[in-house]
Amino acid sequence: MAESSSVVAIETEWRTNPRWEGVTRPYTPADVDKLRGSVHIEHSIARLGAERFWKLLHELPYILGLGAVTGNQAIQQVRAGLRAIYVSGWQVAADANDAGQVYPDQSLYPASSVPNLVRRINQALVRADQIQRAEGNTWTDWFAPVVADGEAGFGGNLNAFELTKAMIEAGAACIHFEDQLATIKKVGRLGGNVLVPTNEAIQKLVAARLAADVLSIPTLIMARTDALSSHLMTSDIDPRDREFIPGKRTSEGYFRVRGGVKLAIARALAFAPYADILWAETVKPDLAEAKEFAEAVLAAHPRKLLAYNYAPSYNWRKNLKEEEIANLHVELAAMGYKFQFITVAGFHALNMSMFDLASGFQKGGLPAYCRLQDEELQNEEQNGYQGINHQRFVGTVYFDAVQQVVTAGTPVPPASDISGEGKASTRIE
Repeated sequence: MAESSSVVAIETEWRTNPRWEGVTRPYTPADVDKLRGSVHIEHSIARLGAERFWKLLHELPYILGLGAVTGNQAIQQVRAGLRAIYVSGWQVAADANDAGQVYPDQSLYPASSVPNLVRRINQALVRADQIQRAEGNTWTDWFAPVVADGEAGFGGNLNAFELTKAMIEAGAACIHFEDQLATIKKVGRLGGNVLVPTNEAIQKLVAARLAADVLSIPTLIMARTDALSSHLMTSDIDPRDREFIPGKRTSEGYFRVRGGVKLAIARALAFAPYADILWAETVKPDLAEAKEFAEAVLAAHPRKLLAYNYAPSYNWRKNLKEEEIANLHVELAAMGYKFQFITVAGFHALNMSMFDLASGFQKGGLPAYCRLQDEELQNEEQNGYQGINHQRFVGTVYFDAVQQVVTAGTPVPPASDISGEGKASTRIE
């Protein structure tokens, strides 16, 4: 029986598109076609983001990103010039999860939480784009790719498959999964991290790629390993792990493992055929270690991309000299680290800025807020900051335009008439 045209189209795409060079799929085009259903649903923002992120990663020497915990933070990041937005599971756990709780980074929050924050961020960027276009401006391309934290998949392969679909439906461009045991997953710098066997981690990556293929979106898959800081593993079933397992076991039944850069390299090499980007979560600012990891991985897989997290858990000035800090992004890019980001930047920026304002307001009253306004006005004039005019920022003028269309031009006092003079204006006076 001849293959269907849809199966042939998938096979041709995988075989001829340079995007898929070096990507291994242990399944067939027919498998994907069978799982797609009869109605194609297009996920425009996810597609745009994935295609743009891939293009930027290959055109620019590096891309810098910050973790955003709100849609407004994402808008400010894009307006300031950042090319990508990171959505951190740590930040979602702390202050943006569907349970409405404050959690540590231990996968305690509902699995829908990160997709929902991705959706909020993309909706905020859509609104910023609508406002700008309604005003006849083209200052900013608002649709920055969103890189989302898939943690350890919140369960098994099927959980990773469904989580990936939810991320794509929310508009994620890139999703990363780590090789920790999902049921007791912890942030990489907490003690007691437990790795899963290499083959189990690979299956999560395969599940994610399959989900993206089923939705027909070229989502970037990032494989993260916590091998640098982990000293436990659930099983010695995979022969690739055995050289790092001395044979000892804990009272819980876990195998002790020799964590470190050698294990991280071994895992990255095993993950590489199934991922687009590789990330080894670090335990300290160690450029020699970063170089060793990059050289070993790129020697075997020169087309693969690397990611580096400037972990907020470090006191960077205590670990590096000022000159080293200033040049770190360039030095890492030269090693092959194309995506460099700060996972928990939004949490720290939000907390420090509010603490600073609240402290000043408590001590001295209104002058503290006036200083904030002065800084906003200065940044508006010098750097294009837009938040100072908060009514415009949230779309008052845009919805005035909607109202005018609905009422067929019948005069309606605009909501943006804050002066009471019948003039649309959202500037603070």
